[in-house]
Amino acid sequence: MLVGFLIFLVIVLLLYDRWSRREVYRLGKQLTCRVKAYPFIGHSYLFLGDNHSKYYWLRYSLLNILKQCTMNTKSIVINIVFLERMEALQILGRDALKNDNGLFPAWQGNYLYTISIWRPRRKVLVPTFNMKNLKSFVTIFVRHSAILVQELGKLSENVPLSAFKYYTAYTMDAIAGTATKFYTFYHLNHKIEVCYKIQHSRSYRLYTNGEKMQLIKNIIPESTLGYKMDAQKSSDHPFLKAFNYGLPKCAERLCQPWLHSDFIYKNLPVYTRLVKLKEYLWNFMIELIKAKRKEIKHNKPNKDTENLPEESIQTFLECLIRSSGGDNGYTDIEIVEELMVIMVAGNDTSAVGTSFVSLILSRHPEVQEKIYEELQEVFGDSDRLATFEDLPRLKYLDAVIRETLRLYPPVPIIVRKVENHVPLPSGVTLVPGTGVLVHIWALHRNPRYWGDDAEQFRPERFLDSQLKHPAAFMAFSHGPRNCAGYQYAMMSMKTVLSTVLRRFKFLPAVPCDSGFPPLKLTFDLMMKDENNFQIRLERRIKR
Repeated sequence: MLVGFLIFLVIVLLLYDRWSRREVYRLGKQLTCRVKAYPFIGHSYLFLGDNHSKYYWLRYSLLNILKQCTMNTKSIVINIVFLERMEALQILGRDALKNDNGLFPAWQGNYLYTISIWRPRRKVLVPTFNMKNLKSFVTIFVRHSAILVQELGKLSENVPLSAFKYYTAYTMDAIAGTATKFYTFYHLNHKIEVCYKIQHSRSYRLYTNGEKMQLIKNIIPESTLGYKMDAQKSSDHPFLKAFNYGLPKCAERLCQPWLHSDFIYKNLPVYTRLVKLKEYLWNFMIELIKAKRKEIKHNKPNKDTENLPEESIQTFLECLIRSSGGDNGYTDIEIVEELMVIMVAGNDTSAVGTSFVSLILSRHPEVQEKIYEELQEVFGDSDRLATFEDLPRLKYLDAVIRETLRLYPPVPIIVRKVENHVPLPSGVTLVPGTGVLVHIWALHRNPRYWGDDAEQFRPERFLDSQLKHPAAFMAFSHGPRNCAGYQYAMMSMKTVLSTVLRRFKFLPAVPCDSGFPPLKLTFDLMMKDENNFQIRLERRIKR
């Protein structure tokens, strides 16, 4: 009896899903695809397998999309249309789309989820990336780049190492310094412990109230400078552990349609852990926000942000609080959501992009030599640190970074959801509820926009002429919803790469005289090298 009822219930739910999304299913019938689909699950079986298998699915879909401009991936819980060519670009800027982040609320919250939420938040977020702020952040990039060089200098030469391991620590240090200026659970607790011990010491009781406050104020800056995140020196950092666990789990859910159901996912142990992790991170960040609000109330903003010492630089957190209207602006939760966007996007994507550049340069010594010649022109034989004014002069390095991101975009696909009817040039009309997957990998390798050598690594293409279409390069997305921090990412990558390349040569992990095999890639939320970006370093000898 119970079994029969459950079967009946499943049938009713399937019929209801079919009826409630009848327009979506009708759309699916209009789209043709060379990839075989099965009843109910559609193409969901393509998501099976490990991350390396998912990369080959991405590659396979690329080959089919180039022959047929749309691909329909149907299952019980999701319906996605793959778009490539300029059809994707026609709709990216439309208000009919929203970010489809509904699968990640346990990790990130529903930030930037609908147009009504996204538009006002975007207006607040974009000014925090203004050039004056970015110029002040170069000081932080330079300092942490110098630390990275020191850490790399401790390693044995010609021994394979993971470039990603070191770059992700660098980007975490840099983003923590620019986003909050508060650093780590451990170091904050250590700072509090130091203050507590002093406050309860016998000598502390002899101070006047004014002297007590001054003593504590002197400790805080010292702790800020001496006990920063130091992710490059401590791989056990709580933030690194949190992100290294949380992001892959989000990717697993995205790539496994049977986990898209909230009813199923919320009853799994991984969901419980993600919720606890989110609560842990968010409570910590909320305390930082409250402390920063109090600090802003008592301190007048310094208008000269260009020549401030690092401890006085206005961070993203301060910018968000001030730009949103202070106490009358964003709530603490809303600021946490925005900071999570910055932390996630600013850390992993930049680390992956920089790692790909290093790996590709190890395979192209002639390109690496051109970069070094450019560095010699800008810096000469001096050991001085890079400045904001140096970065625009590194044009060839800029082209190398862009060409690497073209061939190996850290985020190879973008997912959006249609809110209104959107007609495409092909005559097909996307209906509300349809998922849109923009295939950046395919777009970046399409000969229609990049020529017959689209599969080749040729940085000069970004120097020789302008792109046929400005939206053909979508490493940072395109249109109103592009990455607000793309200049931040480029400046960070140029700073760290120029600093490291002045001291070291990048060599392949395994020497190869007969040509390198194609990179073995994996795909979760981001595309990465399966071998974790293994390279070797060789110290440069000054000419």
